[in-house]
Amino acid sequence: MATISKLLIANRGEIASRIIRTARNLDIACVAVYSDADADAPWVHEADEAVHLPGTSPGDTYLRSDLVLAAARATGADAIHPGYGFLSENADFARECAKAGVIFVGPPPEAIDSMGSKIEAKKIMADAGVPVLPQVTISDDASIDGEALAARVASDIGYPVLVKAAYGGGGRGMRIVNDADGLLEAVEGARREAVTSFGNGTIFLERFLDSPRHIEVQIFADTQGNVVHLFERECSIQRRYQKIIEEAPSPVVDEALREELGTAAIAAGKAIGYVGAGTAEFVMGSDGRFYFLEVNTRLQVEHPVTEMITGLDLVRLQLLVAEGNPLPEEALDATINGHAIEVRLYAEDVAAGFLPATGTVHGFSVPDLPGIRVDAGVVDGSVISVHYDAMLAKVIAHGPSRDDARRTLARALADSRLHGVVTNRELLVGILREPEFAAGTIDTGYLGRHDPMTLAQSWRAPETVTVHAIAAALADQASRRETARVLGQVPSGWRNVPSGFQEAVYGFDGDEYDVRYRYSRGAIEVSVNGEAQPGTTVLSASPDVVDLKVGGVRRTCTVRRVDDIAFVDSVLGATTLIESPRFPEPGSQSAPGSLLAPMPGTVVRIAVETGDTVKAGETVVVLEAMKMEHSVSAPVDGSVSEIDVSVGQAVELGTVLAVVEEQES
Repeated sequence: MATISKLLIANRGEIASRIIRTARNLDIACVAVYSDADADAPWVHEADEAVHLPGTSPGDTYLRSDLVLAAARATGADAIHPGYGFLSENADFARECAKAGVIFVGPPPEAIDSMGSKIEAKKIMADAGVPVLPQVTISDDASIDGEALAARVASDIGYPVLVKAAYGGGGRGMRIVNDADGLLEAVEGARREAVTSFGNGTIFLERFLDSPRHIEVQIFADTQGNVVHLFERECSIQRRYQKIIEEAPSPVVDEALREELGTAAIAAGKAIGYVGAGTAEFVMGSDGRFYFLEVNTRLQVEHPVTEMITGLDLVRLQLLVAEGNPLPEEALDATINGHAIEVRLYAEDVAAGFLPATGTVHGFSVPDLPGIRVDAGVVDGSVISVHYDAMLAKVIAHGPSRDDARRTLARALADSRLHGVVTNRELLVGILREPEFAAGTIDTGYLGRHDPMTLAQSWRAPETVTVHAIAAALADQASRRETARVLGQVPSGWRNVPSGFQEAVYGFDGDEYDVRYRYSRGAIEVSVNGEAQPGTTVLSASPDVVDLKVGGVRRTCTVRRVDDIAFVDSVLGATTLIESPRFPEPGSQSAPGSLLAPMPGTVVRIAVETGDTVKAGETVVVLEAMKMEHSVSAPVDGSVSEIDVSVGQAVELGTVLAVVEEQES
């Protein structure tokens, strides 16, 4: 039986911090690895030692098994925990670890191999008696005959069909096709994404179950032959095939169904000789019948909800099993205690179709409410780059019941301070407070039935931006008075005759908010966009906090100013206001019809040529960012007057990609 004394974490972000926390509790020294972009990341400082991996892209850093093993040798690490993603499901890396005499905290390489291909995995599961769906496979080097493929899909599977990458996951290389017309384009797009993300373009097609539930079961196995399940997780709330809210247990799984799911999951683990933490994933129709999706041969992102309802530390169990210990009694006889819900807080723009966002985190804090846990990979000052996954943190709530956990989580998110990057926080709160979700009647089609932007705006009052714009203007005025070198006690804008209005103009969501105000004999007059705000009273105002009454309602607003941006938070929600310059630079406006890069990324395809006629919504340029393809489409019917980029070019946010001149009617 081995003893781990020093553990290298071959990962980044919140999972690196999560692993370090448990390892230290077990008196195991920790080694971090980091790329150029992550040099000042939180987990680098949390570890006892750290080794630099030169470069920024995953392929140059966290996916370089040779560099990771070299870091282990240099620091004397006797074990490597791969986390999730990157090298976590790389069987060759597991073998290299064994060859180097380093413990790989994960399953045997043979188990990883058997699940590495979703195609082979389903064959194994079918032989083990686990229910599977029929499928069609297209190998990496196979040419594609569109007509023949459409005919085969129609006869063997039927529409709608789901196109998936055979290697990898996370929603990458995945498409839904409703008829033969869109099949070839979807298959080719999925193959390109699969090659980029996983290095293998093999894909498969299977019948798409319309709006099923996504249920997964946590399994754990040791080297003594024990295989147990630690109950199910509901992962049906997804966007672009990626989970954003998970919970345990599932609100629709009763004891009988739980036993069936657990038995199937254990059978899956035994069929591949599993050891360690793994997850058997299933889709379940409205009739309660479930079908095998895959076994993730690693720790899952959503493992905290299982920890919260069982009281178990899954990373601790991983390390104990990796040392050769049997599963402890508490894991063999685990029980469910209460309910837990987790949300994934992403840096992404919901209004722009969930495009990844980048920038500097100027403020990150989540209230320490009872039952709340935060697994974060960022702190104030962290930089969110285009190179890696956009998840900032996971926020988890545990309570005696599902409703208790749901309410606590919604409040914690609503009261969080998240400044500097666009996030999906408003959407998450909107979902948690939506009646259908509250009732537990959810499935993977939830965000198809509920418009994400409507959900995101559902808890924002109509007066939110108006109140916040007034607060920002007053906080700015207080800041100017505080820093005034002379007559600091005199209100800004004061004259010995009745003063004119002071003015501040802010931009929010494409609209301008022109705030005009003046103090007169202890009172204040305020208007926003020319509309008077009678009864506005300022009880106190500092550069950071404004206590004011608008429309007869008193609220306290906190204001954080970074350059020309004001981050305003109150009970009404959060608003990011950009102060408009009084004198814009000449030539700073883009030409009409310009298609701007919605994020930093790399141009992977240009679908048109100069002079082409395009329809509104037609793809013009395809960008790749964070290993996902994003199409930039023509906003109007017209002609392409210029193309300003080339394939392979790296572009920044706001770069002009092409210009489409609108067609005259």
